[in-house]
Amino acid sequence: MNKPGIMFCTGILAAISGMAAAASRDTVHIVGSSTIYPFATVVAERFGKRTRFNTPKIESTGSGGGMKLFCEGVGVRHPDITNASRRIKKSEYDKCARNGVREIVEVKIGYDGIVVANSRQSPRFNLSRRDIFLALAKQVPDPRAPETGKLVANPYQTWKDVNPALPDYRIEVLGPPPTSGTRDAFAELAMEGGCKTFDWIRQIRKDARAARKAGDTQQARALKNRYKAICHGVREDGKYIEAGENDNLIVQKLGANPRALGVFGYSFLEQNEDRIQGSLIDGVVPEFELIASGKYPVSRPLFFYVKKAHAGKVPGIREYLAEFTSDKAWGEEGYLVDKGLIPMPKEEREKYARDARELNPMHF
Repeated sequence: MNKPGIMFCTGILAAISGMAAAASRDTVHIVGSSTIYPFATVVAERFGKRTRFNTPKIESTGSGGGMKLFCEGVGVRHPDITNASRRIKKSEYDKCARNGVREIVEVKIGYDGIVVANSRQSPRFNLSRRDIFLALAKQVPDPRAPETGKLVANPYQTWKDVNPALPDYRIEVLGPPPTSGTRDAFAELAMEGGCKTFDWIRQIRKDARAARKAGDTQQARALKNRYKAICHGVREDGKYIEAGENDNLIVQKLGANPRALGVFGYSFLEQNEDRIQGSLIDGVVPEFELIASGKYPVSRPLFFYVKKAHAGKVPGIREYLAEFTSDKAWGEEGYLVDKGLIPMPKEEREKYARDARELNPMHF
């Protein structure tokens, strides 16, 4: 039997050995959004081939999962960068600060559209955001009296039930889980966009704002939570199927089931346009120019976040940022545009390139 002192010393030596190994990490570690994963992978591969640094290690964990890992602390056992298909939340920013991650560099990389797509073997859908909300919400206004303020468990079984102009297909939508930034953006832009077409639901949000202005924070919070529960709550009866963080898997499943729809970023639609097609949303086709102009109603900005404290500790971080924010990568004729990224205007690119170059911390 080992004596306590010997066991203690052994533990100390093991810890020191582990710290030494961690301190010698020479590869940039990136986590986060599955939407940004293809873009980051292309940048990382080019970076690894054309510089003296190792190719960064990238994990597709989803925006929420990436933020959780990113905010756990400073030190080389934690990720250096996290990709996010939405902006960092205040709660995540505060968690980072509590764990010592206090200087975060925010880099917006461009824009993306969220598409609702199906197999080319079936007719293209023409959906309104109201259709999407009614098809996928956990609770919906009572179909017999939709403006009375009464909610019922979602009764719709087919798209034709939702809207007589739509196909008589069983509602089956494959999409990302709650940890995904795509899911957050889809709920906010598509489902909430349809939800607030009901006057009485839109009034709940107005009442929440009025209560906040009046100083009644408790009432404001209660109303805000009710509004979000109605507009963002997704049904759990098998009509919406969480397909994980692998958007390529959703594309494959659409080929196997031509009557199903899938939710993912525009870049995956562009890469697979020989097999799938994007639905019109409020009459607008998900196309590059229409997303870039803001006419397509379900579009969003994309980001990544960097720990400034790691820039001097892990070799290659500054150089990776320089590659990603170069015109040859994210510019109007850049190689990321060929992968489906919607570029920012020149002035916006210059602003974020400067923040990346100078490692300017964000202020929430």
